[in-house]
Amino acid sequence: MNTFKSVSMDEGLKLMVNSKDFILLDVRTPEEYAGGHIPGALQLTNETFTKQDAENLLKNKAQTIYVYCRSGRRSKQSSQKLIDFGYTNVIEIGGILDYSGVVEK
Repeated sequence: MNTFKSVSMDEGLKLMVNSKDFILLDVRTPEEYAGGHIPGALQLTNETFTKQDAENLLKNKAQTIYVYCRSGRRSKQSSQKLIDFGYTNVIEIGGILDYSGVVEK
């Protein structure tokens, strides 16, 4: 069975620094996203996104996708959804509460 990988926010950020071809996915609500998100993050709402929504935004199912939310609960749920939808390189990095960098609004 395919599964996602979980790492800390700090480890995820270090992995992103050394990579060029990845997507950063924020799975909080649009309101939470608008209130401040990690620069460059795309947004899908954990509770409502469908396979079609994912495929419209995330074209390459083999591309590395880093997933985060507020605290880490929704990012785990969304990471499993992406795996179930056929994505093969999903890394769950927890919550923005553990992020100390600049946020974009």
